[in-house]
Amino acid sequence: MGRISALRFTGGTPDRLVVAPIDLRIADPHIAEEIYSGRFAMGGSMIDTDGGSPFQVEGSSESFERSLHGFGWLRHMRAADHDLAFANARALVDDWIVVEGRELGGLAYEPDVLANRLIAWFSHSPIVLRGADHGFYRRFLKSIALQTRYLKHVSRAMPGDATRFKARIALAMASLCMPSSTGAVRAASRNLDSEINGQILPDGGHVSRNPMVLIDLLTNLLPLKQTYINLGQKPPRNMAAGMDRMFSALRFFRHSNGELVLFNGSSAVSADRLLGVLRYDETSGAAFREMPHSHYQRLSAGNALLVADTGAPPNGILSAQAHAGCLSFELSSGANCFIVNAGTPVVSHTSYADFARMTAAHSTVTLGDRSSLKFSQSSFLGPIVTGGVRHVTVESLDEEGKHQGFSATHDGYASNLRLLHRRKIRMLTSGHEVQGRDQILAPDESQPKADDKTVAVARFHIHPTITVSQDEDGVVHLTAGDGESWAFVARDLQPQIEEDVYFADLAGARTSKQITLEFKVGEQPQVDWKLIRTNLPRA
Repeated sequence: MGRISALRFTGGTPDRLVVAPIDLRIADPHIAEEIYSGRFAMGGSMIDTDGGSPFQVEGSSESFERSLHGFGWLRHMRAADHDLAFANARALVDDWIVVEGRELGGLAYEPDVLANRLIAWFSHSPIVLRGADHGFYRRFLKSIALQTRYLKHVSRAMPGDATRFKARIALAMASLCMPSSTGAVRAASRNLDSEINGQILPDGGHVSRNPMVLIDLLTNLLPLKQTYINLGQKPPRNMAAGMDRMFSALRFFRHSNGELVLFNGSSAVSADRLLGVLRYDETSGAAFREMPHSHYQRLSAGNALLVADTGAPPNGILSAQAHAGCLSFELSSGANCFIVNAGTPVVSHTSYADFARMTAAHSTVTLGDRSSLKFSQSSFLGPIVTGGVRHVTVESLDEEGKHQGFSATHDGYASNLRLLHRRKIRMLTSGHEVQGRDQILAPDESQPKADDKTVAVARFHIHPTITVSQDEDGVVHLTAGDGESWAFVARDLQPQIEEDVYFADLAGARTSKQITLEFKVGEQPQVDWKLIRTNLPRA
């Protein structure tokens, strides 16, 4: 995006800020000390500015730049809780205004980064303005008003995705934090209400099908809702109901150990961050058995939990984070995740990101060494889905007193290989056994031709904390640190243990293992497998 003069968005400057919303994210005062020393660790890299401006450092990564210009790190300065940290925060904000404030454009003014910055500036304005002279006070308010006008302008042309949702949150926050007319507050509220209605599905999922988006949105919606209440303003009409649905969906997407499932762009989330949101969950009741609008299945019994992706990708820009993981599943039990997907790298824009979206990075079946989705390589379109899975049919296999289960079929390989993949999974009511069957079918759901040489590989990615071994009978044993273990067995096939990479770790990609079952669809169009708990965790 080219740069344009800030003069185009000049206007009135507020004389004060009315309120500062809270920031729910965990803060670390030690990071404030590093920043004061000129060491900025963010976006997966660390840069030492040697006393210079961090906003003029060359050669930094895009993820670093996004974090830097988003100003989420101001919370660490606030946590330090001393005047030196506050003065440093003010100096850095002033530095940004000087470097970036005269021309609008580039990464610093991309809507997602801009919305993050406005939210951070509003939330941490008390420490930025504490002890400030009149000149800085006015520069800060002038900049924050200008950025708000710019975001309001560009938001009108934005597609209806999570970035526009965040922009509407930032603009609603601006209408409350700065002196605003009743009409302006109501207009911002209506716009946010429109996003809640349009992007939060009836089952609480987000239209992108990315579970992690719910955490990102709730992290900002919760302080905003409280700000409406504190000021005696009426929140958007559907805000409370929409957030309740989102909390219900988050419960659906949590493993037995509390971690978030890894589907369609989700990555590792620290326990503190997740609990920081969930502590405000006022809804109650057990998680849903399925999410019919988001298209996920959830089987649970005892301490065991299985979540599966049984949906096609959304359309257009909403598919920019979609993964080719249709019919993949994750299995957890007690304090451990056993079967997982590779997940999305915590730091975006890495070389791993494209591979993480492939079918081979998911616990499902690949055919002909291809993915079940095709992704655009166009810089104009972005990384959206352009082909592959269009239809997924799902049938319940629940049988009271015996098992929960489902049968799902997708057509992701119908156009290029003339084949369908059907997966049936059952979890016994004891929670001690999961039974699976993967079938490869012709488009009319008949058996594939006997001379079809297409190679199918069923992959089961193992969480890196699990120890994997195989006995002389071919049984694969998965053992957790607390002693709980599961056995993987397959009928008429010898499971193979292969090297793997697990992307979704807070410390970066880790080596791990995967179980693979390889077969030619013309000779063996289906494979049966089981996961059986063999040891409970130590007391």
